[in-house]
Amino acid sequence: MPRYPSTTQTLFIIGGAEDRVGRASLLRRFVRITGGRKARLVVIPTASSFQDEVVSSYTEVFNRFGVESVGVVNPQSRREAQDEAAVALIDDATGIFMSGGSQLRLSQYIPGTPLGDALHRAHARGAVVAGTSAGASIMSEFMISMGDEGITPVQRASQISAGLGLLKGVIVDQHFAQRSRYGRLMSVVASSPSLLGIGIDEDTAIEVTGDARFTVHGRGGVTVIDCRDVTTDAPDARRGAPLLVSGAVIHTLPAGATFDLATASLVEFVEQHPDVGATLAGSTH
Repeated sequence: MPRYPSTTQTLFIIGGAEDRVGRASLLRRFVRITGGRKARLVVIPTASSFQDEVVSSYTEVFNRFGVESVGVVNPQSRREAQDEAAVALIDDATGIFMSGGSQLRLSQYIPGTPLGDALHRAHARGAVVAGTSAGASIMSEFMISMGDEGITPVQRASQISAGLGLLKGVIVDQHFAQRSRYGRLMSVVASSPSLLGIGIDEDTAIEVTGDARFTVHGRGGVTVIDCRDVTTDAPDARRGAPLLVSGAVIHTLPAGATFDLATASLVEFVEQHPDVGATLAGSTH
């Protein structure tokens, strides 16, 4: 029997506020792709201000889905992120789940440490690395660690910090529609047009596989911002000024959409009707 349920590199990135008490479809999906009842999961609650409650909540959900092996890794400093026992738990896991909270705390404690290296090894061998809210933002090489909210992109309205770099060539934002974060993501991507911006709504996830494609799951939508061919005044705009951004390509993707990050294009769409369990197939081909 293989040690891991799949050798495909997989990230499961949730926009925050996922359902944990009802059908919990996103967390159910995470358990399934990490090995189901035989999964060996690790929860990292470091970003949260309520770490004990976070551990209890996710452990209860995963136990409800039949998972018995749920460990905890919770570094409170970069020194603690060197702990050999914590690294060993990550090295043995089939799935790792990073909670919401402060992504700046994650950025301070994990990238560039033995624990961060273990997360990269886990991803490389086929363990599923998942995160919600702050745990979603940390997936990319660069992340928005704080910033203003609103529809209009504004010059220098956000702060960028280092992420884990598990997902290259993008920057991820979360609670996207619910907290009106379109402007801040647009301002970052317009200023760094080599990056694609991915905004994920609450109770919504992207499942990213090793071939750089992702599929959308959940109740909300995912917005992809492509500014590779924009005209912008970002190099010259004064701090706090509304930005000129002309020519951006925007993709809005509901559950069932599969998107290719390499070509920045829709691959296919299988319309999902979760309330009735029906599907209608469609394709861009």
